[in-house]
Amino acid sequence: MIKLRPLLSTLSSVRMPLVANNKRWSDKCKHLRCFQTAGKMNPEQHPNDRPSGANELLKRGAESEGNAEDAAIHAEKKQKVCEDQPRNEKKFSQRKVVLLLAYSGKGYYGMQRTGCSQFTAIEDELVPALVKSGCIPENHGQDMKSMSFQRCARTDKGVSAAGQVVSLKLWLIDDAVDKINAQLPEQIRVLGLRRVTASFDSRKCCDARTYSYLLPTIAFAPKDLVHNDTSYRLGSEGLQRVNQLFSHFKGSHNFYNFTSQKAWQDDSARRYIMDMACDEPFVHDDAEFSVVKVTGQSFMMHQIRKMVGLVITVAKGYAGEEVMERCWGEKRVDIPKAPGLGLVLERVHFPNYNRRFGGDGLHEPLDWSREEGAIAAFKERHIYPAILRTEREERAMEAWMSMLPNHDFQSTVSKAERGKDVLQDEDKNDHSCETTNQLIL
Repeated sequence: MIKLRPLLSTLSSVRMPLVANNKRWSDKCKHLRCFQTAGKMNPEQHPNDRPSGANELLKRGAESEGNAEDAAIHAEKKQKVCEDQPRNEKKFSQRKVVLLLAYSGKGYYGMQRTGCSQFTAIEDELVPALVKSGCIPENHGQDMKSMSFQRCARTDKGVSAAGQVVSLKLWLIDDAVDKINAQLPEQIRVLGLRRVTASFDSRKCCDARTYSYLLPTIAFAPKDLVHNDTSYRLGSEGLQRVNQLFSHFKGSHNFYNFTSQKAWQDDSARRYIMDMACDEPFVHDDAEFSVVKVTGQSFMMHQIRKMVGLVITVAKGYAGEEVMERCWGEKRVDIPKAPGLGLVLERVHFPNYNRRFGGDGLHEPLDWSREEGAIAAFKERHIYPAILRTEREERAMEAWMSMLPNHDFQSTVSKAERGKDVLQDEDKNDHSCETTNQLIL
């Protein structure tokens, strides 16, 4: 027979804790119901009379509603700003690019803006064209640093270019080149555009520059010949002699005698010339012309024109060949500066950049092979005709050669005479605004 008394005693001992637990759960449920209905209290009841938990909940709810309202206001303002932005600024991102430029320098006071409103530079035409075409915002037209604008070379007054390169940030709009050209005069053209790395700087990344100088070969004739004799022909021996003189410039030399406002001790006066030679002559309107080409890492103001001027001086017999070696010394030498009319920036070179980034799959090499036809066509249509026509009408080379006997190439120019000569030269030929172009051609 089963003993019921011990079993009932055990069940009774288990029941007592369960009842206690149930009572505690019941109290908690009442508290929760009070907590949930606290928000339905009489409106006249003071907020501090509400349970503390209810106050906290209501406080958090109010904060959430405030945050939501602030977010809505912020979104509305952001939408209004986006609507007020120009269409191009919303649709396109600014990217670093380079532009290949060609221009005839006749009538312009160099490439770089001078800050003198009466003297128009090439950039005074280019920058407004970038704004009008929709490639840059209007405020960048006044502050060129905002678009990281940089040019490979500063060209002097009257100097042309067939391969100038500038780097800048712009909006990559459709048909950008055509739209820019539509805002430019015919003697200035953008011939190409390439994407480059964000840190690209056209001046710093340029490893070398090639210039050409177009001149009549009568400039190399002996001094006893008439300067305007169009029947003169240089001949193979004369060409060989001229190139032998130009070879003196190859290599690294101190060119402080070929510029102004630099001391012989100035390290920046030392420049490296890779090549310099005169091409085969050609005949135009019964007169013979030739093109001198020079490639170097960089050039100082007037350096190339003085190099050409010195070779002409020696070739004509106004000075002996020893003066070319004397120019590397510390003493100042009087070197005439050839006219700027025939000088052309032919090409700028980026071998190091091309080697590093040209084959990375994201950027194209800066060799402009696709634009060769357009470059040649622009030179034939705008640059060479302007030089030849101006030389025929104004006879700049003839007038310059007539002044060579006034130079004394045997004496050393004193510091005072040199300063006076520089000031007269600048005032007469280059105007005050061009004195800003001191560093590099």
